[in-house]
Parts: sequence; C-alpha cells; structure tokens
Amino acid sequence: MNLLFVCSENRLRSPTGEAVFDEYEGINAIGAGTNKDAATPVSGDLIEWADIIFAMERSHRNKVSKKFKALLKGKKLVCLDIPDEFECMDPVLIRMLEIGVSKHVRLGTKHL
Repeated sequence: MNLLFVCSENRLRSPTGEAVFDEYEGINAIGAGTNKDAATPVSGDLIEWADIIFAMERSHRNKVSKKFKALLKGKKLVCLDIPDEFECMDPVLIRMLEIGVSKHVRLGTKHL
C-alpha cells in the first residue's frame, strides 16, 4: 500500500510520516509539501501513486483537493489535524501519526 503524507514544506511532519511508515512491511510512504519551495512538492504523479493521501491540516487537504481534483477520483484523502508545532521525528508527532493512520490502514509488522 502506498501512503502519501502532505504538509506545507515537507521538512518536519510529512518526512516523519514517510520515515515511520516506510518501516512497515507492505507499506511504501512518501512525504510531500504543498508549497512551491517544498523539499518534495506534491505532484500529479505522487497523487496517482498513492492509495491514501494523509494531509496534516485542512489547508493541505483543501489545496490538494483543488489542484488535483480529477486525479483524486477513487482515492482516499484524509486530514489528520496535526498542527505545525513539532520537530521532525518528535515522539509525540510519531504517536499522533500512528493513531491517525491506524484508523485507515491496517499496520503490520515493522521491517527489522
């Protein structure tokens, strides 16, 4: 299953999502940002690749919905409501991501 994590700049929250969930068997994860200067800007290719798109905030969900409306048919776009107040790999952020994602994805075992 392919998971796309979207925040503003792809520097803190979405890279954490990518790092955490890429460790699970059967899951591929990529982080992207909605801003033009994002480390990895969200693109049509990433939207097509993803099975589920996890937006950190409503503003990210709205930007993705507006820009990629045609590509989102049949896709699940979830807002995790995680504010921009965490450093990359913050344990609280990781826990919030695990709780939010586990409502939509059955998480198996982590790679060793």
